[in-house]
Amino acid sequence: MAASLRPWDGRRGNTTRRHPHPTVPAAARDDETETSAMTMIDRRSLLAATLALPALTALRHPALAQGVDPGRATSFIQSTGQEMVAAINAGLPAAQRRQQVGAILRRSVDIQGVGRFILGRWWNTATPQEQQQYMQLFEETLIRNLSARFGEYQGVRFSLGRAQQRTEDDVLVNTVVERPNSAPVSLDWRVGDVGGQPKIVDLIAEGTSLRLTQRSEYSSVVSRNGGKVSALLDAMKGQIAQLQAQEGR
Repeated sequence: MAASLRPWDGRRGNTTRRHPHPTVPAAARDDETETSAMTMIDRRSLLAATLALPALTALRHPALAQGVDPGRATSFIQSTGQEMVAAINAGLPAAQRRQQVGAILRRSVDIQGVGRFILGRWWNTATPQEQQQYMQLFEETLIRNLSARFGEYQGVRFSLGRAQQRTEDDVLVNTVVERPNSAPVSLDWRVGDVGGQPKIVDLIAEGTSLRLTQRSEYSSVVSRNGGKVSALLDAMKGQIAQLQAQEGR
């Protein structure tokens, strides 16, 4: 059975399974459970993701991460946040917005570390070809998911809070995100040094780590399909196809 992923729909991430009615056919129950496993974080947390990543979602590769000082981390988050806000508020067509978002995310997020951490133990069971394909799909899914939501957050603003050394390897930078007719959202951005450059390595929105949420959801898909990473890859392709269709409307 092919797994399926939903595009990020703004609801709170929840790996709790819906309990099917006893009379529902087994195949339908499987499809419903598979879809529910990939339900995303709520709309407020999704806004957090659009400004930083979720994310998502440490997302760094442990071997590459170094220490970063609070001052440098704060400057990095300020400049990255301003770039994201500009992209959100520019009112660009969907394709142009996605290109801008992709450029920002590739510069600011340790995408390799993100992908490997989220796939977790399944990375070692995947073939080299599956690993390569997964990373390609992960990057595209990340960019398309965030870009697809940007049009919903016109007028967004953000301000910096305090920065604190979380561990010797990373700094937690607090921000407050505001949007017209919505309550402010407090976001904590984890920043580490990867290859000599500051990178976003996690985002904590309303006490929820985006990297851990996404890791649980991806693992659920693989586990339900007999440990086959290929099932997750098929689900990611399906999600990308949905996002492409939405962008073309």
